[in-house]
Amino acid sequence: MKILVTGANGQLGMEMKNVLETNFPGNTLYTDKEELDLTDRDAVCRYVLRNDISHIVNCAAYTAVDRAEEEKAESAAVNVDAVKNLGIAADAVGAKIIHISTDYVFDGRNYRPYKESDKVNPISQYGNTKRAGETALIAYIPNSIIIRTGWLYSPYGHNFVKTVLSAKKPLKVVCDQIGTPTYARDLANAIYRILRSSQWVEGLYNFSNEGVCSWYDFAKAICRIAGNTEYPISPIPTEDYPTVASRPYYSVLDKNKIKLTYDVVIPHWEESLTECIERIKSGEE
Repeated sequence: MKILVTGANGQLGMEMKNVLETNFPGNTLYTDKEELDLTDRDAVCRYVLRNDISHIVNCAAYTAVDRAEEEKAESAAVNVDAVKNLGIAADAVGAKIIHISTDYVFDGRNYRPYKESDKVNPISQYGNTKRAGETALIAYIPNSIIIRTGWLYSPYGHNFVKTVLSAKKPLKVVCDQIGTPTYARDLANAIYRILRSSQWVEGLYNFSNEGVCSWYDFAKAICRIAGNTEYPISPIPTEDYPTVASRPYYSVLDKNKIKLTYDVVIPHWEESLTECIERIKSGEE
């Protein structure tokens, strides 16, 4: 097995390094845009062929949700064209792909956790490009595995947890958008379970931590666990925090499929948040 992890300097990519270097030492290659331009089809095909890649974990994505509304070509290049190029390269050598997608493929109008089979209806450019990337990949690699996730955080890069921890003034946080935080280390461990499994079950999967909360609840928990009580946090409705791109009001994901298929045990989001904050406090960033 020879694994390629793309987007290796991002939150999930960094956690994939931590997990895979322990379990597959010497059998994994890591690239980011500096090492491999995924929008260059010929370069991607050459890299996959030259390195005898058998599995690809695509963590690369354009994730600037608001900026994507203006940078439509740029977001499509990374979230659609690059995914298509990886599919073409994988098809040429018979490699398998695990691709990371998002809860933003849904419109957030559901009343229960979204299942993989639920109708998609993205309401932003980011969501549209991620859905188009899913469709493009399936067209080239029907046996691909696509994992939808959301509210991702880790000790690395920029994310909501680190923003709240570094706040130097009172915060106002949206209280009417509901979902589940996802600890990138837990998602990386789930991907590892798929890679090491004796079976490969193609299709769409959902992954986040267990439990449900609002962004306000999430922020309050971050401060409580970290012991930050100096700056208060106030709840506000979405209408009082306007953004360029629309966000789903409800993006809770049903994880039963991945739990049953790959025997994945998923911790509650507060349990994982505690671990992440301990890592951040220890200087792991």
